[in-house]
Amino acid sequence: MEALRFQVVGEAFKKKPLDVKAPSERPYEYFGKKVFNREKMYKYLPKDVYEKMIDVIDNGARLDRTVADAVAAGMKQWAVENGVTHYTHWFQPLTEGTAEKHDSFIEHDGKGGMVEEFTGKLLVQQEPDASSFPSGGIRSTFEARGYSAWDPTSPVFIIDDTLCIPTVFISYSGEALDYKAPLLRALHAVNVAATDVCHYFDPSVKKVTSNLGWEQEYFLVDEGLYAARPDLLLTGRTLMGHDSAKNQQMDDHYFGAIPERVAAFMRDLEIQALELGVPCKTRHNEVAPNQFELAPIFEETNLAVDHNMMLMSLMKKVARKHGFRVLLHEKPFAGINGSGKHNNWSLSTDNGILLHAPGKTPEANLRFATFIVETLMGVYKHNGLLKASIMSATNAHRLGANEAPPAIVSSFLGKQVSELLDHIEKADKDFLAMTGKQGLKMDIPEIPELLIDNTDRNRTSPFAFTGNRFEFRAVGSEANCASAMIALNSAVAEALVNFKKRVDAKIPEFEKKLAGTEHSAKFHAIIDVLREDIKTCKPIRFDGNGYSDEWVVEAEKRGLDVEKSCPKIFERYLDKESIQMFESLGVMTKKELEARNEVKWETYTKKIQIEARVLGDLSMNHIIPVATHYQSQLLKNVGNMAVIFPIDTADKLSARNKKIIQEIAERTSAIEKGVEELVEARKKANKIEDEHKKAIAYHDNVEPKLDTIRYEIDKLELIVDDALWPLPKYRELLFIR
Repeated sequence: MEALRFQVVGEAFKKKPLDVKAPSERPYEYFGKKVFNREKMYKYLPKDVYEKMIDVIDNGARLDRTVADAVAAGMKQWAVENGVTHYTHWFQPLTEGTAEKHDSFIEHDGKGGMVEEFTGKLLVQQEPDASSFPSGGIRSTFEARGYSAWDPTSPVFIIDDTLCIPTVFISYSGEALDYKAPLLRALHAVNVAATDVCHYFDPSVKKVTSNLGWEQEYFLVDEGLYAARPDLLLTGRTLMGHDSAKNQQMDDHYFGAIPERVAAFMRDLEIQALELGVPCKTRHNEVAPNQFELAPIFEETNLAVDHNMMLMSLMKKVARKHGFRVLLHEKPFAGINGSGKHNNWSLSTDNGILLHAPGKTPEANLRFATFIVETLMGVYKHNGLLKASIMSATNAHRLGANEAPPAIVSSFLGKQVSELLDHIEKADKDFLAMTGKQGLKMDIPEIPELLIDNTDRNRTSPFAFTGNRFEFRAVGSEANCASAMIALNSAVAEALVNFKKRVDAKIPEFEKKLAGTEHSAKFHAIIDVLREDIKTCKPIRFDGNGYSDEWVVEAEKRGLDVEKSCPKIFERYLDKESIQMFESLGVMTKKELEARNEVKWETYTKKIQIEARVLGDLSMNHIIPVATHYQSQLLKNVGNMAVIFPIDTADKLSARNKKIIQEIAERTSAIEKGVEELVEARKKANKIEDEHKKAIAYHDNVEPKLDTIRYEIDKLELIVDDALWPLPKYRELLFIR
């Protein structure tokens, strides 16, 4: 064991960066090379078919079967020219990953040979086995039929020799079994609701688009060290491991020079991602050692979600090529920052207006205030649901720490936006006058004029306004962004629908009051409803320190959801208000929501169950044997001392070893007892048939025992001979050479 660990560590430190040859073209020239985008459609499709496809993508027109056949023919021609032999319907089941079943193009030609064929029927629909995917009881295990259906709004792409077709995944009876179907419904709902409200200010608006810019944080670990850590291999995080003497205390990793091996990986990843149409923009070192970030340019939300899922899969593939493993777990290492996936969200119109951006006229700022306030209304009313949308067994380790948003949803607006809303509420004279960005002149001739945003950033806020968008910071690094986007877009859509209903009801009242005046009834009705909503949603606005204990007390007084138990947080999906919202918007039915919660509770239980079994195995088969072996060496040393030296001298010389011998005995005994209690708690929880109650039992009675056992193991790591310790330590895992 000693030789293996040091051999693995030594090999990791000797690895050289892989030589990555960039394409001869500039990035913009090979961007989208492997994507059947509009440029490819224009080239490979007849003109009338191309125009119909654009109508489908941009305006939601119905896809005719004859059009599908023509698209399939052009798509196949492009794919074959790029060496493709198979196709797959690429979908996003409730496993947090992606799934695909590959079929080849070949079919019998009726003459004893084969021919390559790809029709509109094959493009539009496929039948993967639905029984093996989580369904929460919607599908019985013996009922296998499920359907994947093409999503033409997300471009088809090529991975290796396979044409990947983004699709929704539904059951035989039509219920959604994936993330994409309800996401598309939520995006449609917010489009309709926001467009209706936009008509108060600009009747020419035809469409409102939800935009998303995610920031993907991740860790890299040398593949050899990863393989030597069964806990990383099986759970995605280290279940034991004492802090390194140096972790992130110096903050020298953040924005530091990127290690050569990592830079080579990043270049390779970006090249392949750009070819797949993922608009990679930013890369840098994050705060924790071995932690990095990649962020793209903003995109339409559905496409952005697909690109993020695509990228996470690609990252794992490229990392192995460079001798790394990617860790997307939100908290793979205790004592240092975990990883999130900040979701920067905004709404924009088809004529280029950002609805969350301040304007230069009173009318534009009234529109801005309207969409800010109604977003806050949605977040306030469904703050518990939004928390549930980003909660998981893995993200629970990160939320609430002094590195991530707290497990309480609130919104930071900044001084200027807060003052604007206060002015509207109090009806101050110039309440719609608002400065956008102010110039700050510095007495340094080499530095040009800087622009100061109309709001600062609050890193402790889970939902912060950052100038022309909101940043949902609580989303976990390995999560599917669709979960948060379904809840957020639905909540905002509901708030906008309610807003318009109340404004329309008030307009006739003000028309009577203002008869014969120059004032607009519509303007006054909007202001009147906004004042009501500003007062109503005020509890969600918080510009202070979200990490403080005082905020937890204050948030509870405000009526915000302060629950910390992951299984109980999931209950918010089944609140009367949540079910009513999703059903009224046509996003999800009560049956679909109940099924998804069954999946969430079952997934939570299984993840904690796996961690408990892995920790028990490592404790009994790795840690205790090594510790007792070292204890035996010390006992032998103490015995030899007694033989060689007088009793008094031997006692003095052996005092330290005796102390360690006793500590090892006490800690191994505590570990053994902890493992026994862990096993019993697991057995007791496993007898519970109700998934909800079982998940709560695992949270309350099983999970806490993991930390108790870990504490004892981490203390042993400090006293057992380093040469005997079987697992790579934090100081070896966290610093790439």
